[in-house]
Amino acid sequence: MSTAISPTAYNYKVVRQFAIMTVVWGILGMGLGVFIASQLVWPELNFGLPWTTFGRLRPLHTNLVIFAFGGCALFATSYYVVQRTCQTRLISDSLAAFTFWGWQAVIVGAIITLPLGYTTTKEYAELEWPLAILLAIVWVTYGLVFFGTITKRNTKHIYVGNWFYGAFIVVTAMLHIVNHASLPVSFFKSYSAYSGATDAMIQWWYGHNAVGFFLTTGFLGMMYYFVPKQAERPIYSYRLSIVHFWALITLYIWAGPHHLHYTALPDWAQSLGMAMSIILLAPSWGGMINGMMTLSGAWHKLRTDPILRFLVVSLAFYGMSTFEGPMMAIKTVNSLSHYTDWTIGHVHAGALGWVAMISIGAIYHMIPKLFGRTQMHSVGLINAHFWLATIGTVLYIASMWVNGITQGLMWRAINDDGTLTYSFVEALQASHPGFIVRALGGAFFASGMLLMAYNVWRTVRASNPAEAKAAEQIAVVGAH
Repeated sequence: MSTAISPTAYNYKVVRQFAIMTVVWGILGMGLGVFIASQLVWPELNFGLPWTTFGRLRPLHTNLVIFAFGGCALFATSYYVVQRTCQTRLISDSLAAFTFWGWQAVIVGAIITLPLGYTTTKEYAELEWPLAILLAIVWVTYGLVFFGTITKRNTKHIYVGNWFYGAFIVVTAMLHIVNHASLPVSFFKSYSAYSGATDAMIQWWYGHNAVGFFLTTGFLGMMYYFVPKQAERPIYSYRLSIVHFWALITLYIWAGPHHLHYTALPDWAQSLGMAMSIILLAPSWGGMINGMMTLSGAWHKLRTDPILRFLVVSLAFYGMSTFEGPMMAIKTVNSLSHYTDWTIGHVHAGALGWVAMISIGAIYHMIPKLFGRTQMHSVGLINAHFWLATIGTVLYIASMWVNGITQGLMWRAINDDGTLTYSFVEALQASHPGFIVRALGGAFFASGMLLMAYNVWRTVRASNPAEAKAAEQIAVVGAH
């Protein structure tokens, strides 16, 4: 390979680092999920220790899966996609390296502080103020690297996937900084700058858009690059992708109040959140249909390509969970579903079925290219992983649907004299079989991640540093 192109080779080092850590944090985060799911089946697994209780480990599980696994997948793919679609190297190798090590530091901070009980108590925003500040610094740096790379692009056009990544970066920064405004009273304790219903509203404006922008818009950027690439077909409708983008980012930001139905939040705000959630169905399904229709003329590839299967099934789960979400936002449905396991099932339809599956497909697509290989070590292992993931997700969601509706109906059942028909403990006993199935489904999914780790390890081990370095240069030659 000519040394003339060496200076313009893509920065694949940081992409490789984030891709590998996606797998590592995926195993730890999902493994912890199986453990806390098992605690609901066998409470003895709390071990009588404060830092191993469900209440301490559950926020660590959500942070590891969302920010460690999902975050690393977003960093890896966005850095990969922005370089290849802009045909230029990341604007700064040192800033990109800082985002990698800074992000890992935030995650390690979460692993230490959350089991010790240091928490803001805000959903998806539990990290106390020192870690929240570090996260904000890393995130702003990420924005500088991403948008700086776009400004020095060698293509006139900004590919639509980068629009989604860009919106996800900007809005996540805004959400995080506003929601984390607080008054520190010690190194690991702070009080929110907001109070009462205002605090609740800002938290769920953040909380739902952590789902809407971190776990949806960013991963749609992934979808718009990796689905056409793996299917070897152009995106079905570029016009639809632009309409999808603007409709999604216009509507999603308003949906947060649907988490606060029947609370002290003003009724008009609850109704506005419900209405926006229902309208949100249109752009969500527009994007899902756009991804699915990209396979026109390529559906036969699903028989032999398990990577494409991951990507396409993730779109099916995306379509399902973005139908279910607006339905659950309707006040009458919400009165049955809220605070039950149905909500947990809905979240995991998105987290396992959509976020994890599209991330896994994207990582399988990238790893050989990042390490100078033609394909993954074993297609058979990818196939096995696909079925473990799919079966695990279906078991998880179905058990939580049954549990959730059972709980909702039992909690609202009343006798003729107005007293409750069932005690809370009776509802808990009725939920026990569902807890077992949920733990089993999670174990299926997590075991698939172990197969992935072995497959990635064998693929990486089969390459050498020279091949990996050449991959960066070959990519550039191909782009130009």
